[in-house]
Amino acid sequence: MFDIKWIRENPDRFDQALARRGFEASSARLIALDDSRRSHITKLQEAQERRNAASKEIGKAKGSGDDARAQELIDEVAQIKAFIQSGEEEERRLVGDLEVAMAVIPNLPHEDVPTGNDENDNVILKSHGEKPTFQFNEAPKEHYELGEALGDMDFATAAKLSGSRFVVLKGQIARLERALGQFMIDLHTGEHGYTEVSPPLLVNDSPLFGTSQLPKFEEDLFKTTTDHYLIPTAEVPLTNLVAGEIVAEDTLPLRVTALTYCFRSEAGSAGRDTRGMLRQHQFQKCELVSVTTPDRSLDELDRMLGCAEKVLQKLGLHYRVMTLCTGDMGFGARKTFDIEVWLPGQDAYREISSCSVCGDFQARRMNARFRPSDSKQPVHVHTLNGSGIAVGRALIAVLENYQNGDGTVTVPDVLRPYMGGLEKIG
Repeated sequence: MFDIKWIRENPDRFDQALARRGFEASSARLIALDDSRRSHITKLQEAQERRNAASKEIGKAKGSGDDARAQELIDEVAQIKAFIQSGEEEERRLVGDLEVAMAVIPNLPHEDVPTGNDENDNVILKSHGEKPTFQFNEAPKEHYELGEALGDMDFATAAKLSGSRFVVLKGQIARLERALGQFMIDLHTGEHGYTEVSPPLLVNDSPLFGTSQLPKFEEDLFKTTTDHYLIPTAEVPLTNLVAGEIVAEDTLPLRVTALTYCFRSEAGSAGRDTRGMLRQHQFQKCELVSVTTPDRSLDELDRMLGCAEKVLQKLGLHYRVMTLCTGDMGFGARKTFDIEVWLPGQDAYREISSCSVCGDFQARRMNARFRPSDSKQPVHVHTLNGSGIAVGRALIAVLENYQNGDGTVTVPDVLRPYMGGLEKIG
């Protein structure tokens, strides 16, 4: 998670960075835990040195016929051996205590991230396009009104099958959802140089720890009876492709993408966005992940943001890009850009993509490194992740922005090849 050596050398900087995220000062507590670990290791090393020395003295005592001294030394070695055995268990406990304490501390924000408490303190970076105008007098409808009127968006049947926060899509809207996902994955692989991956949707706890969903956010995950977890995002398996590896520098940046279903319990969202498809337990997302060197990670963030923006540009959707403040960033992020698409039915901007650079925060948890060409010592990689983009929210945006007064929805030009040439839904 963090370099304890760096924390020891920069305790004030560490605490000041945490304070910007609204987190309590932690350097003194971590250093104290590390002091206990270091002190215990020193005792173990001294005991091992004494055991080695005493073992040599046993032979000398026996050689000189001093059986009493030899027995004393044998007893001493046995006691030291017992201490070392129990001491190794204590060392593991002390190491674990330090790791547990670090595991719940969020990443340190980049210096140029604005300080703030929540989404109200985010900063508009830029916007693209214009809000649509409609050739009808009534207020634009929300996506669920359009979908239900067309008969292809069924929340009642989904509730019968699975409960709340699910939907059954049928007919042309189901095809539109599929078209959006295929368009995104084709764009990122064909034009942006990402390698497509089809990862498992069930993972063990280790990958979730590596990408910092565990231990802090377990309540947001779906866990099976086999101790597998359904992925909350393809970031989890994609980023962990390099877990435990030392990758060659000339293979970086590694850029991978996946179009997958994602599963979230939405434990902290009770009462929020209960109508429609904005916040579902199951949804599709096209994920972008980059693994790169420390000196290139911020440039890679800008590139990733541009790749996600291109999806909305080709769909002809109006959006804005927000730089998230320290209080609104995700747990593992150092810097985040959110893309918010305009939804005329809601008369509001809503997040449709989030692109983050994590520095070496995830890499340390995963033990993912590379060997620089000018050094023999491996260095932790930097990881990035972003939505390229959320398919369900893109579906919402297309329905609301391309709606017509007669209840039909115009299919954006870029999606028509995926829709068999269909120009309108309904």
